[in-house]
Amino acid sequence: MTVLRRSAAVLAAAAVIGAATPAVTATAADSPSPSASAVLPSGLFGRTDPQYDGVWRQSLALLAQHTVGVTPAAKAVDWLTGQQCANGAYAAFRAQPDAACGAKVPVDTNSTAAAVQALTALGGHDDAVGKALTWLKAQRNKDGGWGYAPGSPSDTNSTAVVTGALTAAGESPDKAAGDLLATWSVPCGKDGGGALAYQPDKKGGLAANADATAAGVLGVLGKGFVTTAGKAADAPACADLGGSPAPADVARNGAAYLAQATHAKGYLLSALAGATAQPDYGNTADAVVAMAAQGSTGSAQRPYAWLEAHAAPWAKQSGPAAYAELIFAAHAMGADPRDFGGTDLVAALAATGPAPAAARTGEKAEKKKSSGAGLWWIVGTGLVAGVGIGFLLSGRRKRQP
Repeated sequence: MTVLRRSAAVLAAAAVIGAATPAVTATAADSPSPSASAVLPSGLFGRTDPQYDGVWRQSLALLAQHTVGVTPAAKAVDWLTGQQCANGAYAAFRAQPDAACGAKVPVDTNSTAAAVQALTALGGHDDAVGKALTWLKAQRNKDGGWGYAPGSPSDTNSTAVVTGALTAAGESPDKAAGDLLATWSVPCGKDGGGALAYQPDKKGGLAANADATAAGVLGVLGKGFVTTAGKAADAPACADLGGSPAPADVARNGAAYLAQATHAKGYLLSALAGATAQPDYGNTADAVVAMAAQGSTGSAQRPYAWLEAHAAPWAKQSGPAAYAELIFAAHAMGADPRDFGGTDLVAALAATGPAPAAARTGEKAEKKKSSGAGLWWIVGTGLVAGVGIGFLLSGRRKRQP
């Protein structure tokens, strides 16, 4: 699947719908193209099979466009709202959105929470957001967290993305979820001290997980995908949390782990079982967002610079969710996503989906000015060449997207 950054999502989906594709570093190359008989909806971002990540990548793309002041295409928003089930839940993708969601439709918390964050930011979707929140709250486990699928054990990634959705919708940071995440913070002095585990093993052991740590830092801080830099100082080392750790302390230790993990090379490594270790662009982008949210912007500079130098080809191959992740990282760092190592992430994202409805006022004025100048140049050239003006204008209209 295409850049579904939450490894928990795919592992859980495998159990629910028989999909065994892990998601830590999946790219467009790993996601099969739709069959010849399958026509992608015109409002959908991305060109690869949306079976496992349609709602996820659409939500991130819409949220990223809103974050940079771009108004998404109406049909792109309509596609997302049309994927919602009557009970408020979302599945990763529904090929027949007009059909009722039965028991066999694999709805999940991650897709639903991502849609909530996007639709809340866009505004005007109170009914859809309200139903989604009601469904999400009903899926909370007794330990205070959330799993990927209804009834599945809580995990850090799912708990964090749902917490981010609740906060985005205007609710107070969830204390029960934050307390649960704190119990999954690896103690200082242990291997991976300061990191968060995806979830405890059968014996209660905690294994450091960079993907879960990046998500968990945002979760304990009550932040969603879009965040600005926090005011806390860089945390260079893990510090004991004590008996009742505050969310800020858990986030500090998580950020310290991510800073250490990215210090040597500037990036995180993939963790796919049996695969050769390689740079994990998506997790590195998530780590930058998490460190910035905690306030460790100094520590985040090195991985952010590495992303600027190396991540554009990965995003081009991987599609809309990848561009969105890089936009979130640039936004969190206070950088310009339109000049990301020479790449305009905003334009690149727009090119993967339906043309946006509008951009910022300054951009529209500049485009209008440039367009007008180009038109007069064409007309002038046409007159000199003895070509009819009407023919030129007709040709110009045909070339416009």
